[in-house]
Amino acid sequence: MGHLDHATFGWLTPVLSYAMASIGAALGLRCTVRALGTRGRSRRNWLLTAASALGTGIWTMHFVAMLGFGVTGTDIRYDVPLTLLSLLVAMLVVGAGVFTVGYGRDRSRALLIGGLTTGLGVASMHYLGMAALRLHGTVTYDPLRVGSSVGIAVVAATAALWAALNIRSPGAVALASLVMGAAVSSMHYTGMLAVGVRVAPSGSALPGATAMQFIFPLAVGLGSYLFLTSAFVALSPPARAHAAGTQPTALDEASAERPAGAAVR
Repeated sequence: MGHLDHATFGWLTPVLSYAMASIGAALGLRCTVRALGTRGRSRRNWLLTAASALGTGIWTMHFVAMLGFGVTGTDIRYDVPLTLLSLLVAMLVVGAGVFTVGYGRDRSRALLIGGLTTGLGVASMHYLGMAALRLHGTVTYDPLRVGSSVGIAVVAATAALWAALNIRSPGAVALASLVMGAAVSSMHYTGMLAVGVRVAPSGSALPGATAMQFIFPLAVGLGSYLFLTSAFVALSPPARAHAAGTQPTALDEASAERPAGAAVR
């Protein structure tokens, strides 16, 4: 068995990956809260932003952490199409969970379905990303630890969606995002503890791209997207009402004051 190192750069990659997960969670939760205070096209747009933020944050967390992953006796490469597919899966499945909560009439049922869907999406992204690994040897998994990582993902996702439904203040959202970031990081490293590698030394070249050739530039780009989107959300005006139409407009008030049958000029 090859020796696995999950932090070849020391604490740098774990800390950065936790920061990415927390930023993505904060942005996703904030956008979901904003979505629940609107209707129509505005709600859809906020939910799309929430899904992209959560999916991007989770994916970036995983692969920033993977920058510090190494196995003695073999180089590591990444299959580019599979890695990009893992990003797409993260956004689509997390989006399905967010939209379930955003449009669900029965909140308890929507929370359970959305949490399960989002958690399984996070786990799918993780193991699809692991399937993109290319190295000289065979990757094996401990089933118990794999199951634990999936369970953590589902619980974390459900807790995050519950926070989006029940927490309104920015401070509480920030605290919830830190907890969510810790949960996502725990899921990742629990999943990594399930990994074993039987190294088979070989002189042949590995297919795929190195982490610095592909993962690092993509992670930097997605991290920049999170920061820019966070600035946009912070500067955007808050919703004036929980739902459109919950407060009368000036035109409605003027109409109410006019006698019945009065002509509109």
